[in-house]
Amino acid sequence: MALSPRQQLARRAQRNRTRLKSLSNGRPRLSVFRSDKNIYAQVIDDASGVTVVAASSLEGDKKQGSNAAAASEVGKLVAQRALEKGIKDVVFDRGGYIYHGRVKALAEAAREAGLNF
Repeated sequence: MALSPRQQLARRAQRNRTRLKSLSNGRPRLSVFRSDKNIYAQVIDDASGVTVVAASSLEGDKKQGSNAAAASEVGKLVAQRALEKGIKDVVFDRGGYIYHGRVKALAEAAREAGLNF
């Protein structure tokens, strides 16, 4: 039986997370969640199971929405917060989303702000 698009995304995300755990070498994971209206990013320490820092497009006085500019602002913000906590090297977990559009904008902004992945 064929999988629905939601099931395909969940299976792809789980496959990516399993592979990332084997390649991470103890580095925290920069996880991205993209909804229709917003984008969220968080740095997760899988060894202790704790979210270290998080950022989303919902923060601030005016909500930014769902475009590449908002995603790049979230990328800068999460990178800045991670650097304040002393985290410089992370593993990028795109969560099954293709590396394009808002996900790519967030990743490039986080790299420019100082995160290594």
